[in-house]
Parts: sequence; C-alpha cells; structure tokens
Amino acid sequence: MLRLNSKVLIIKGLFTGISRTGTSSFSCFGYICTMNFPEPTVAIYTLGCKLNYAESSTIGRQLAASGYRKIPLEEKPDVAVINTCSVTENADRECRMIVRRILASNPATFIAVIGCYAQLKPNEIASIPGVDLVLGASEKFRLPVFLKQIHKNDTAEVHSCEISDAGSFFSSYSSGDRTRAFLKVQDGCDYPCTYCTIPRARGSSRSDSIQGVLARAEEIAASGIREIVLTGVNIGDFGKSPDGKDRVSSLTALLYALESVEGIERIRISSIEPNLLTGEIIRMVSGSKKITPHFHIPLQSGSDRILALMKRRYKADLYRDKVNQILSELPEACIGADVITGFPGETEDHFRETLDFLKDLDVSYLHVFTYSERDNTPAAHMEGTVPVAERKRRNAMLRILSEKKRARFYNGHMGTFRPVLWEADNHNGLMHGFTDNYIRISRTFDALYINSITLEKLSALTSDGSMSVEGGSALHI
Repeated sequence: MLRLNSKVLIIKGLFTGISRTGTSSFSCFGYICTMNFPEPTVAIYTLGCKLNYAESSTIGRQLAASGYRKIPLEEKPDVAVINTCSVTENADRECRMIVRRILASNPATFIAVIGCYAQLKPNEIASIPGVDLVLGASEKFRLPVFLKQIHKNDTAEVHSCEISDAGSFFSSYSSGDRTRAFLKVQDGCDYPCTYCTIPRARGSSRSDSIQGVLARAEEIAASGIREIVLTGVNIGDFGKSPDGKDRVSSLTALLYALESVEGIERIRISSIEPNLLTGEIIRMVSGSKKITPHFHIPLQSGSDRILALMKRRYKADLYRDKVNQILSELPEACIGADVITGFPGETEDHFRETLDFLKDLDVSYLHVFTYSERDNTPAAHMEGTVPVAERKRRNAMLRILSEKKRARFYNGHMGTFRPVLWEADNHNGLMHGFTDNYIRISRTFDALYINSITLEKLSALTSDGSMSVEGGSALHI
C-alpha cells in the first residue's frame, strides 16, 4: 500500500522502483509496467519578517527540486508549511488560526510547522490538533527529507535541537518577485535585549561568507531581478564566521564586494542597529551608485531610562547623532525607526520623552509596536506593567506622528526627479514602485514599465499614501 497525493494505491503482486512522483516503473507478474503519478502539491504560508520570507522561498525551491508543485493554500494542497514568527503574541495566535483554516478546507492536508515559534515552543505546537510535523531552527532546511513519507498522525513528529547546537549558516533568498529579492546574509543575535526571544529562536550571530553572498547575488541577477534587500537578524554584525566563532569580515567589506555584481542596480540594507552604523558605512552609501539612501534604524525608545531597562546598546544622543550624520552626508535620505510602546516601567513622562524626541528628530517614518509579554524574557517579570489599553493609546499617538513625518518627507521631494523601480502589481489600473530613497510612487499601469527603472518627476501625494508622477516626465535609465 502506497500513499500518493492524498490517495492510496493498492497493487497486487511484486513491485520495485516506485517513486513518489512522476513516472514509475515496476514489475507485476513478470511484466514491466509504467504508471504516471501526479505531483504532490505544497503551499507555504509565511508569518513575520523579511528573513522568514527569504527562508520560505528557499525551502520552496528545495521542495520543487524534490518533486513538489507549489500552489496557493486555498487550493487544498497535499502539504501545508507554516513558517512561524514569535516576535509578537499575535504571530503565535495566527499560527493556530491558519492550522484551523487549513483543516477546515481539507482535513487530509499534512501540516508542517517550522520557524521561530517552532523552535521556542515545539511541544506546544505539536499539541495543536492537525499538526503533523514540527521542525526547529536547523531542521527546517531539511524539510524535504522529513516529507519522504507523509501521512496524517494522531500525534505530531517533533525535531528541534537545542538552539545552542544551531551552529551553522543556511543561505537563503526570496524569488518570485520580479523586481527585488530579500537576500539573507546574517542570522542569529548576540544582543541580550530584555524583551526579545530571537536569540533563543535563532541562536548566536553568524554570517554567510562574502563569497557565498556574491554567489547568491549573481543567481539573483541572472533571474533578472534588479534590487537586492540585505536581510538578517542583526545585519550590522555581519562578518562572523558561519559557525559564529570568529569574526572574519565586516558589513563594509560585503557592501564593497556587492557593488561589483553586474545586473544588480540597487542594494538596500533592510535594518541596522544604531551602534553598528559606522561613519564609514554612511560615507560609503553617500558615494555609492548602487547602495540606496535608505536607513532603517531601530530606536525602541527615546528615554535613556527605558533603553537601559531594555538593555539596548546606545543612548538617545547617539541615535540623534547618527541621524544628523546621515542627513549631513545624504540630505535626501529616508530614515525609518522602530519604536516600542508600553514597555514595563514606561511612565507617561518616559513616553512623552520618546514622543518629544521623535518630534524633534528628522526621521521619515516610524514602525510602531505595542509591547507584549514574551515567555522566558526578563521584561516579562519586570515591575511597572503598563495597562494594555494605555499601550495601545501610546501606539496610536506615535502612528499619527509617523503619518505626519512620512507626508512631510514625501512633500519635501515634490517637484524633484528620482529613479523609480516599477513593480508588477496592478491595483485598479495603477502600478507602484519605489524610489531609491523609499518613496512609494504610483502611475497608470503599463506592463512595459515592469522591472524597469525610470527617472520621474514627483508630483503630489495621492489618496493611497503614495506619490504621483508628472505625466511625460519618465526617462528610462
């Protein structure tokens, strides 16, 4: 008896050489017979960050090489893979919701859960009804091996090593988007931030080699993609060996090397810690034709007291100095900041300190997160818990400030010319793209513009929060 594509094939007689997919030959009563089996199907659902998307894409290519055909989740796949996040409490709940949704659509779907949540709480995930396989931080890249035999079980199979044993680097990059790719260059983190679970979910800081990154970048360029977004947990710490034991290079050296990759027009740094953003990096971006003038720099709080409780490695003054240094070298640069509201011990005065700090700081937008308690983190046991309603009120205030700052940044570029890389989306007859300094642009859809870079004159803010371009101003570059 052999299970294939959620169906059971029963063959009476002797048989050899049956494969799970494609064409198979076997011996039956002395005759050689050939049968075509349909490809098993897989859907991958990704929660969380750009790093997860890069890894999901790579795992998808592994599965395709193993004979799987990727389909949307709604089409009732044979296997569903959920790549989880555990940065926020909502990510945990969303995992459970997705499992229930899959089973409601097709109870026979084999469900594998991987990623950060799977590393942190494998037994909790295994207890979710319908989950069949749980893989931790290292094991997830061996998913095709674990899917050699797929059948629903009453209890889930769990493979999750101790995070201290996750001592290797697995290269990943996203594909499928015709304009940009997220390229994983670093993983893990050595910073003991008191609110964060990432070191326990991904292990210590480690990096790909520069040669490895260049090889992946050349693959991406060969596919026609024109922008690479460097991703990782702590990209500024790039340079640790793949096992995390030695420092063998630096982010600056990587950026210099990537500039030589033909076909890649843009290199974007997804995020960098303020204490790791050196003057050398800022000056390099200023003089580069490929590295985009866009910096996303986590702040978390404008209060030195709260930063100390968080065990962040800088004070507010250092952050301000970095922003000022960027703008002195690159006045057109886009600067984004992460902020957490409602951290334990954050009084109204501390919050006002953050709010005033950000009002006076020339940043372009904010990513605002409401603090949520995470198991086994020091912050979860700190005094001074902020009521959830108050956390959300503070969050809303910072989001309003973010919209004002984004509008001010966009309006400051009205009438200027910027290069725009156009994407393939078509929403109600409009297509969108991004300038080098991360301004979202819209124009009437034209397939000829997809994956092209044009020099555009920015015109005005639109109702969807993007900027329009002046008709007839486009110049292909």
